[in-house]
Amino acid sequence: MDKITGFLKEVYQELTKVAWLARKDVVRSTVAVSMVVIIVAIYVSLVDFGLNIVLKSILGGH
Repeated sequence: MDKITGFLKEVYQELTKVAWLARKDVVRSTVAVSMVVIIVAIYVSLVDFGLNIVLKSILGGH
């Protein structure tokens, strides 16, 4: 039990040293990541749609 308590105390001490981002920075980063994910998803969808059409025309699909 002493090992667990010691470990938790060390974890708490380390967490007090962490430089946390401001809320504004977190929101800005979240929006940026979300936009990149949306753009990549649209790009992948368009490429998939285009390749689907090409393969159907080559293979004679409907």
